[in-house]
Amino acid sequence: MNPATRDKLMGVSVATLCSALYKRGLRSQTIQDVRPVAPKGRNMVGPAFTLRYMPAREDRNPMSVFRNEDHPQRVAIETCPEGAVLVMDSRKDARAASAGDILITRLMVRGGAGIVTDGGFRDAMVIAGLEIPAYHARPSSPTNLTLHEAIDINVPIGCGDVPVFPGDIVVGDDDSVIVIPAEIADEIADEAVEMTAYEDFAVERVKAGATIIGLYPATDERNLTLFAEWRKANGR
Repeated sequence: MNPATRDKLMGVSVATLCSALYKRGLRSQTIQDVRPVAPKGRNMVGPAFTLRYMPAREDRNPMSVFRNEDHPQRVAIETCPEGAVLVMDSRKDARAASAGDILITRLMVRGGAGIVTDGGFRDAMVIAGLEIPAYHARPSSPTNLTLHEAIDINVPIGCGDVPVFPGDIVVGDDDSVIVIPAEIADEIADEAVEMTAYEDFAVERVKAGATIIGLYPATDERNLTLFAEWRKANGR
């Protein structure tokens, strides 16, 4: 992805990105019921690399399948590009894990930007201590084979009710995760940076006692004048 776009998206919130996408008619880009395993105090940003699970059938998913070097879950961990976010479609089913700490540690060491599932992770408290951002629905100790079969790598998937296409830009903060269509990521990043600057100005004004009427949104021209002065003074 464009390095400048990545830098911009590192400094904006998922909430602000929701508003920017909503203006373009995209209302359902936030992955539902998924949250950080542990807050990182910084954003996760990267293009999506996907893994799709399907319901497991017992005769196909004994523990021995992990000995297969071509097992899709293992291959996804070993082929996810540096700087990408591994996004997993676990059918919103956290009764069995999507991955655990060893695989996620491997993804981190290989340079993955993060990992997201609409299911659960095992060893969640260990994952919480890793540097890599990780997002799930809740902790889940049973192995993925209990309920899931990893079946497809880097194909269009659904994750938490959001369509995710390989290469879409995934942004996570300490609240949630959003998916930006790749073709509009640059313009969304530019708009979100502008929105963030005004929001920071508005927060300062509100803390100083200003009313939100005419300020947020900026329907009073005087606030736009004050904002221009604030930007100049703060180098924004």
